[in-house]
Amino acid sequence: MDRLTARQLYDGVHERMGLRWVSGMRGEGRVLERGATQTRRPSLVGYLNVIYPNKIQIIGTEELKYLDELDSRQRWEAINKIAAYQPVALIVTKDQAIPSDLREVAEETNTPLWISSKRGHELLTWMQYHMARMLAPRITLHGVFLEVFSIGVLITGESGSGKSELALELISRGHRLVADDATEFTLIAPDVIDGTCPELLQDLLEVRGLGVLNIREMFGHTAVKSSKYLRLVIHLKPLRDGEDTDALTRLTGDIGHREIFEVQVPMITIPVAPGRNLGVLVEAAVRNHALKSKGFDPAQTFIDRQAHQMRRLPPW
Repeated sequence: MDRLTARQLYDGVHERMGLRWVSGMRGEGRVLERGATQTRRPSLVGYLNVIYPNKIQIIGTEELKYLDELDSRQRWEAINKIAAYQPVALIVTKDQAIPSDLREVAEETNTPLWISSKRGHELLTWMQYHMARMLAPRITLHGVFLEVFSIGVLITGESGSGKSELALELISRGHRLVADDATEFTLIAPDVIDGTCPELLQDLLEVRGLGVLNIREMFGHTAVKSSKYLRLVIHLKPLRDGEDTDALTRLTGDIGHREIFEVQVPMITIPVAPGRNLGVLVEAAVRNHALKSKGFDPAQTFIDRQAHQMRRLPPW
């Protein structure tokens, strides 16, 4: 999503972080936006900072001690300055007693004020993680997303190419389904793409002739996975009559890349023809991709051997 309100953020983390909303309920519409310019804020969430305020201000033991050490005028000015920056929320840690003036200012300025039993570093780490995921760029791609040999594999192809049947065969061979038809991908780091299944489609796989199947009920809980990082795209391409691959492709395979979120994801194209065992081919493709990731390239090894043999031949 592009924006996250205080209410959405609270609903998403309050159980995990033990949050309670104690003041400023009318500020539930305050918004965090993805990509907003943070000219005066070092981060979206951090410990209380009056000079460079964060959108989410965490108030721990040291921060409350700092306020207590101010005289009445300085304290009033500091608390009102904090509220004037319109933070999305203030969070008091470790179930500490909330000063009455802080509670009153939060109520008067509609500033959400939360309290948690957790320590500050726990709140900071989890809030950063949660907000980064919620505000990260997202896209929905057509295809079947599976975990094959612990690698996230997106199987794509035109309608009727056999993606779902192939997924069903792979699941029956012990691999796991993440999502069918529409997978939601999120860029959670500069080169890390996480794939999940929309709630409506969870555990379901549509196979022509069989309809919608519940994979969890048919194969057990271990046959499905909630999310997986995307590491490989396998594209199914129908083999046309008279079409053939060139000599180099026969050696190295039809290997390229697909750009997703400006990340170059390796892509292997597998020709589809009657009699081909696509399940075995996909497993072999994934194993070969894993080997190449470790620096072992069998095609290059063969080419090097051939070049070595040619150098050993006597000159004409």
